[in-house]
Amino acid sequence: MAAAERRELVVGIDPAKDWHLPLAWAADEAHRRGLELRLVVAVSPLHDTQHCDDSARRMSMIQAGSHALQAGADWARERHPQLQPVTDLLDGFPASVIARLSEDARMVVLGSRHLNRTAEHFSAGSLVVPVTARARCPVVVVGDAEHVTQQPTYLVVGIDGSESSKAALGLAFEEADFRGAALRAVSVWQPPVIMLHDAKAAVQAQRRMLSETTAGWSLKYPDVHLAHEVPTGHPVEELAKASEHALAVVVGRRGRGGYTGMRLGSVVHGLLHRAHCPVITVPLV
Repeated sequence: MAAAERRELVVGIDPAKDWHLPLAWAADEAHRRGLELRLVVAVSPLHDTQHCDDSARRMSMIQAGSHALQAGADWARERHPQLQPVTDLLDGFPASVIARLSEDARMVVLGSRHLNRTAEHFSAGSLVVPVTARARCPVVVVGDAEHVTQQPTYLVVGIDGSESSKAALGLAFEEADFRGAALRAVSVWQPPVIMLHDAKAAVQAQRRMLSETTAGWSLKYPDVHLAHEVPTGHPVEELAKASEHALAVVVGRRGRGGYTGMRLGSVVHGLLHRAHCPVITVPLV
């Protein structure tokens, strides 16, 4: 199914954490785009099925999940009465369950606990890194609220010339257009350890790449004010700085440029932990 034809937005609910912030983002987005909203709780299988204590603990998790789903659905309807959320309590490891659902979803929305990298990798309940790395649709990680008081409101999109960053640019324009917000296209020039060419010429080449990548989008979205920015520094630091007061920062995944890697990429990974606004990661599929 083509991404544009998918009509469902999936939000992962963690009964043990405050789910209001990611659910608010998901409900608002579903309302804006006219999408169906699906709330999901995944309950991990037992590690040892021979012990009653584990069975009792899992039953408690199932009950907590059911309660959180009902409360979340009621809360989403209060926020947007037109929504009719669907709830799913599913068996399986949460990351695998959500990643599988992403194959037919328009977007996946998750909350974030702002764990450092080590804690994120070793946390049994971690969703952010594995889902973002494996999802077949855009993943929105909501660790902080949108900055709606900044006027005019704006989104940031990271551009590195890769195909995945072009996909991110398309989604960023869509989001800006839906929200009546401006868009800041940022391409960070990181000086090499050894400069073999003139730094000024390198920055100019980066600006040309940015202009070429964004060419044509303003014709498709004439109401979106687009600004080009080519700061010098580390991509994570500069993108986090640019998005400090943004509605969201949008980046691509699995491209060939500096913002991607074998599965997730150092810049994407860094933004998930450093950005103080929602982070939208767009896969190249």
